[in-house]
Amino acid sequence: MSSPVRLDEAHLPQIGSIAVPTYRRRQNPCGMVHFGVGGFHRAHQAMYVDRLLAATPLPPWSICGVGVLPGDARMRDALVPQDGLYTLTLKHPDGVVETSVIGSIVDYLFAPDDPEQVIETLAAPTTRIVSLTVTEGGYNISGATGEFDLSAPDVAADLVPNAIPRTTFGLITEALRRRRARGIASFTVMSCDNIPGNGHMARRVFTAFARAQEPALAEWMQLHTSFPNSMVDRITPATPTDLADEVAARTGVIDRWPVVAEPFTQWVLEDDFSAGRPAFEAVGVQMVTDVAPYELMKLRLLNAGHQTLCYVGYLMGYRKVDEATADPLVQRLLRAYMQQEGRPTLAAVPGVDLDVYIDTLIERFANPAIGDTIARLCAESSDRIPQWLVPVVAQRLDAGGSVRFAAAVIAAWTRYAEGVDEQGEPIEIVDQRRDLLVPLARRSRDEPLAFVSVPDLFGDLAQRPGFVEPYTWALARLRTVGVRAMVDELLKDSA
Repeated sequence: MSSPVRLDEAHLPQIGSIAVPTYRRRQNPCGMVHFGVGGFHRAHQAMYVDRLLAATPLPPWSICGVGVLPGDARMRDALVPQDGLYTLTLKHPDGVVETSVIGSIVDYLFAPDDPEQVIETLAAPTTRIVSLTVTEGGYNISGATGEFDLSAPDVAADLVPNAIPRTTFGLITEALRRRRARGIASFTVMSCDNIPGNGHMARRVFTAFARAQEPALAEWMQLHTSFPNSMVDRITPATPTDLADEVAARTGVIDRWPVVAEPFTQWVLEDDFSAGRPAFEAVGVQMVTDVAPYELMKLRLLNAGHQTLCYVGYLMGYRKVDEATADPLVQRLLRAYMQQEGRPTLAAVPGVDLDVYIDTLIERFANPAIGDTIARLCAESSDRIPQWLVPVVAQRLDAGGSVRFAAAVIAAWTRYAEGVDEQGEPIEIVDQRRDLLVPLARRSRDEPLAFVSVPDLFGDLAQRPGFVEPYTWALARLRTVGVRAMVDELLKDSA
């Protein structure tokens, strides 16, 4: 192999070992601005836009990434010296590895460095889509009220008259105010987060922020700003610490922050845009009028499936998703939840055979090449379980159905949230509500319903016998016979 090549625009012609962008990356201003440039965005949306740029001469749809949080400085320090370029590695179950250079991100702005530059980039008439992957917790919904939290410190600071915006809400809303004043059409706000009705959620929170500042602006947004719903899917683990060295050894390309993902990818997008859109359908995006069936399928089978295996898998001693999935007991639990509880809550999904979809999910979870960690799936559960699994439980109970598997998953979360495993070793609980959850989980040893009596997480499940009975049974068995025996008994009883 020839000498290692540093990844940046100037050195692209020297890279011959892998595919690189052949389009002229900086010919046009960015048509898209993205908040939350992480592994998933770079493996998914930015990859689709890279395909689009390669297929269409000089389209105005390249991406300007924006970081808002202090931790986003790391992405700035990785991408800016590389002119936005990075490598994407896809790892197949059969051992095949594909690496390519993605070129769709042509600029990156760290908002704390220069918020005015971010606002003017957003306000420019060339910006037509503003997209988001800010995680489930990034929409600032109050757990107590279920509404946009105007009292959150950063939001409250942005609402002070003449404040310099420092939140995503403040930056985007100020840009829309300037566009309205200048007679420029609104851009589209496109959420790509794992939230039911993510476009509806985005509309709700951004207009709530605008209304608190200037009611007339909120009304203008209601009339002129599109918030399409979407469903996004590609398993993208956190970048392994040795991936950069692996990519360099295999390809000769030195990348400060590479990305790894599974080969499977899916994007279903509502065709509702304020100021035009690229030909997403030409590069594999499913443009539809109603995303909801696809969205619920993914949230209640894939995402809730991840929750089904992660706490049980961790307590069994597994640390990698593929290792847990390879355990026949875990795999049987996954299928039982998906087929018997998740699937019955779904309407027909156009063009999708749900039996095949479930088989494919388990194959994806079992991919040993990805190295996805159970700890990643267990993180921020208080944002995930209420969105992905509690609605399944509520709908099943309303229909008179059994929820024994979902209840056992929530019991396993309770046991996991105690912060100590079955061998007495500490568990690192990564959750913004950790200080609430861990004491409640420990209290549930004496008061079995303590953990599930938090209304903003579980609604009224602690008052519903159809949930309480299987939940308390599973929790008791977890503490007396252990996780493996509990799952085995659960599956035998349900056969």
